[in-house]
Amino acid sequence: MLIGGSWVDADERIDVIHPYDGERVGSVPMATEGQATEAVDAAAAAFDASTLSAYERYELLSTAAREVEERADEIARILTSEQGKPLPDARGEVDRAVQTLDLSAEQAKRMFGEYVPMDAQRGFAKDHCFTQREPLGVVAAITPFNFPLNLMVHKVGPALAAGNSVVGKPASNTPLTAVALFECLEAAADAIDASVPDGLINLVTGSGSTVGDVFLEHDAVEAISFTGSTPVGKYLAANSGMTEVTLELGGNDPTIVWSDTDIEQAAAQVVGGACSNAGQVCNSVERVLVPEDIEDEVVAALVDAAESLTVGDPFEAGTEVSSMVDDDQFETVVDLFESTVDAGATVECGGRYGGDLGPRTFEPTVLSGVTPEMPAAREETFGPLVPVITVEDFDDAIREANNTNYGLEAGLFTQDIDRAKRAADEIDAGGVNINTVSGFRADHMPYGGFKDSGVGKEGIKYAVEHFSRAKLVGFHQGFNA
Repeated sequence: MLIGGSWVDADERIDVIHPYDGERVGSVPMATEGQATEAVDAAAAAFDASTLSAYERYELLSTAAREVEERADEIARILTSEQGKPLPDARGEVDRAVQTLDLSAEQAKRMFGEYVPMDAQRGFAKDHCFTQREPLGVVAAITPFNFPLNLMVHKVGPALAAGNSVVGKPASNTPLTAVALFECLEAAADAIDASVPDGLINLVTGSGSTVGDVFLEHDAVEAISFTGSTPVGKYLAANSGMTEVTLELGGNDPTIVWSDTDIEQAAAQVVGGACSNAGQVCNSVERVLVPEDIEDEVVAALVDAAESLTVGDPFEAGTEVSSMVDDDQFETVVDLFESTVDAGATVECGGRYGGDLGPRTFEPTVLSGVTPEMPAAREETFGPLVPVITVEDFDDAIREANNTNYGLEAGLFTQDIDRAKRAADEIDAGGVNINTVSGFRADHMPYGGFKDSGVGKEGIKYAVEHFSRAKLVGFHQGFNA
């Protein structure tokens, strides 16, 4: 763990397991409460000591991007070894992380305030006011297993860009990628021609509850950015007091495929959006809504797309879908699948899991005859299932899209501009994507959901706003001596 500028161990360690074959690939320390507190203390002291200018923060982050870029293949292999996603997808995540660091670096130079015209109100014609943005202090970054590199960068990059110090806490089953990232950040701090205080960048590993409670209770933590499950997010929100929180939580995201689109192309995107990363994506396609009169055509196209995917070892060339991250995640998907089939859904393709596929592998599976009350329609799947639900008309499609406690993202395939506008206006989600799936995300765009999907927005510019505060500065008529 990186605490106060030093790499430190702990009395206990956690093994990291390769999801596909169950082999041990490494281990990390299990932080004590005292070590987590020490990390926050170090971050607070470093924040107070830091004199980094906007340009120097830009230099730190852009240099870190080059460090990650130089180690790209190594980091991608670490990522696949602990998370289980196919190696090309891991390389794609590393590339996105490099871009996210570069975008964060640029944003460090764009901490703009604004002039406030005071003469808009009677009696203030000679007063001048403007705002300036200032960092908060210590930002705690808690990340999940599904994108262990880029989601950490999405928190650490904007936090440093805004002038804060950070303490990162990765998921316990995928911490090795974060260790590599923080090695790159430390190397960048040593390389730039500026004084980066020890403790500006810290990393602790281990129990989420132990470290999370320290983040909640320590007075120096000014912001917590969390990506993960809705229950944990609600716990953080309920216990955070006046601490700024950004919560990127679960989803049960709908994608509507309408009759006026290219069904084969839409089906290919839907299956990719449902099965990428073995379905372990917050905004993956969780429900496919189709009109009754094209159900058979859509299901057939979905089956073709699902059966074309190659399932196997994530290190083997050509693999597109591999294992889920651990036994708990795998068993959750199996239970949800079995209970949905027991409730009357039809398996159109797939449905095999474990055994010869691998101990935590579930093949892409298309389900028809799914109704809104079935588990695969009601709950967040987080696995490679493609549940198809029929709707009577577009009014019914909108109602069903909103028939969830979540509201992360949604997708709609249509060539009708009026239908697209209705979806944009009426679907209750943080993002509505026309002619692509719910799983669309670019790293600089605002990203975050409504309802049980969280609060706040990620995306570099928007995260920097969450990690800073606006101060009003007023100049008023002085007094003659």
